[in-house]
Amino acid sequence: MRRLALVLAALWVLLLTGCATTGSTPGPTSRSERIDPWERWNRKVYKFNDKVDETVLKPAATTYTKVVPEPVRRGVNNFFGNVSDVWSAVNNMLQGKFSNGLQDMVRVGTNTLFGLGGFLDVASEFGADRQGEDLGQTLGYWGMAPGPYVVWPVIGPSTLRDSIALPLDVQVSPALAMHNNTAKLATAGLQAVNQRANLLGATGMLNDIALDRYVFVRDAYLQRRRNLVYDGDPPDEKEPEDDNEPPAEAAPKAPAPAASAASEAGR
Repeated sequence: MRRLALVLAALWVLLLTGCATTGSTPGPTSRSERIDPWERWNRKVYKFNDKVDETVLKPAATTYTKVVPEPVRRGVNNFFGNVSDVWSAVNNMLQGKFSNGLQDMVRVGTNTLFGLGGFLDVASEFGADRQGEDLGQTLGYWGMAPGPYVVWPVIGPSTLRDSIALPLDVQVSPALAMHNNTAKLATAGLQAVNQRANLLGATGMLNDIALDRYVFVRDAYLQRRRNLVYDGDPPDEKEPEDDNEPPAEAAPKAPAPAASAASEAGR
């Protein structure tokens, strides 16, 4: 996991370098170019991820859902969710949402003590719902713009802001508490398969409705992350004018004194 964090950090530096390089070129002229300036590269990584998913992750997740009983799968999902609640509590506190952070801590304590180490989600039965905050949301809460859209190998869609947080976010796993390398790999693999199993239904729907799956996934990801940063109530997003649009009419010259006075009187 530490090596993965170092690799992500190094790749992020490369992305920043690329961003600085492209900054000297004329500005983007369309919404797609503004939010996804690395689309050509991102599409290649997306295709690579799609092949990895089709050959490895999806078959493993499908087999997992067929072999493992649903109550056991739910328990595994609750267990990993209980660990992520710890990180959610930290990020809620960093955002100044102390009541939400306290609720996360209550969830962790309740589910750990009375939910067999987190395999049972006892807290939700009492109305303490999962908050699901991460460092990317915390950075967004404090005003950091999302930056360009980027697709990471295997990890999938992200933004420059979420990529900064990624080296820490990906380490929120019970695998960190294990000293045996085999146990670490097994736990990380189970977590990945469990996450993919939760998305099997969404993948089928995506194949049915999306004409361009890449654009659909990109726009859905960006919209979801924006909603999460603003807790489901994002402000209206003003789109900058398209450089290809005809220029607006020139502003009228200053009115004559008489016309100016009449205008002021009419206000």
